[in-house]
Amino acid sequence: MGQPENDAILSPALCRAARGYLDWTQAELAEASGVSRSTIRDFEGERHGVHRATEAQLRLAFEKAGLSFKGQNSEEPGVYCPYRGDDGRTDLSTSHDT
Repeated sequence: MGQPENDAILSPALCRAARGYLDWTQAELAEASGVSRSTIRDFEGERHGVHRATEAQLRLAFEKAGLSFKGQNSEEPGVYCPYRGDDGRTDLSTSHDT
């Protein structure tokens, strides 16, 4: 029995998009995920893929920050924030102080 060809959700483009959504640098993602910045840089630059465990670490960091991913085994993968505040805006902050 073989493994599925590619059931990864997190592509380099989605990783960049998720970072952009959160306004995170590669260094901030590295700190949040425990994945080295050089691995993130090389993955996002499409120099190489990442292992499933590394993808899971990256996704978990994004999910802890409030993002969700859709499109596993789909032609239209994406990243979104499922939380909407009372004002209808997406709020990714952990604090509601203004």
